[in-house]
Amino acid sequence: MAVSHRVPDLGALELLLAVVRLGSVGRAAAELGVTQPAASARIRSMERQIGVALLERSPRGSRPTEEGALVAEWARQVITAAEALGAGIGALRERRDARLRVVASLTVAEYLMPGWLVTLTTVHPGVAVTLRTANSTVVAEQVRGGAADLGFVEGARTPPGLSGTVVATDRLVVVVGPRHPWARRRSGVAAAELAATPLVLREEGSGTREVLDRALAAHGGTAPPLLQLASTTALKAAAVSGAGPVVVSELAVADEVASGRLVRVPVPELDLSRPLRAVWPAGRRPVGPARDLLGLTLFTQPRPTPLA
Repeated sequence: MAVSHRVPDLGALELLLAVVRLGSVGRAAAELGVTQPAASARIRSMERQIGVALLERSPRGSRPTEEGALVAEWARQVITAAEALGAGIGALRERRDARLRVVASLTVAEYLMPGWLVTLTTVHPGVAVTLRTANSTVVAEQVRGGAADLGFVEGARTPPGLSGTVVATDRLVVVVGPRHPWARRRSGVAAAELAATPLVLREEGSGTREVLDRALAAHGGTAPPLLQLASTTALKAAAVSGAGPVVVSELAVADEVASGRLVRVPVPELDLSRPLRAVWPAGRRPVGPARDLLGLTLFTQPRPTPLA
């Protein structure tokens, strides 16, 4: 049932109750922080809207008419209900703001998220953060299904059913152990040779695998993997042990390359850069701690390391 157009808004009802309680439009206006002419105009507008006189005015002040007393009594019930609604909404917001559920791809979770979350605690010191890791396909599924407030994925496109924004740019690199034959190739390897070589790769569905497969599609496609591993740590360990070439985020191997435990192999023909995106359900912007975390990621975008 639609609310009648003759029902005043909450602000007008609050003004009427203040006039009845204080006995003066001027005192009610002062209490509510408006001018007396504005308060008087609003009372007259409300009387026209309802269709009855609400106040009897005299030099000594204002008192409710018989009809005005009835409207004031009903207004008290409306304002009480509105206050209860406001308190309930506030409790819901507090409960929402007390937790943050994040799901992120391994690269983001391991190399970017810790710094972001440390900064977030200065804005929301009491928020309980749950961080889960998954490949980009699973991240998208969990955000679409409502299991996470905010997700972070790798890949060229925002997954279907989600909205998103780029928060950082990463680059994939080919790395090998120092004893691998490719470690001595100063000019690197050709894209076709990389495509034909069995590599140590992430599983299908990961953002890393998606970017590599897309880049090698014009060069014969990715060869069947030598090994298929589900974590960045496992990929690095395989490369260090000499198992074979690995394609992994440059963020993940910066220390190993600097120390000489791994050697980066250039592939001049390929652009293996990739955006890292924050994602959320389409048509619904992040709120509360999720909104603030998103703002932090946009404010503190890491810069890609220059190619050697």
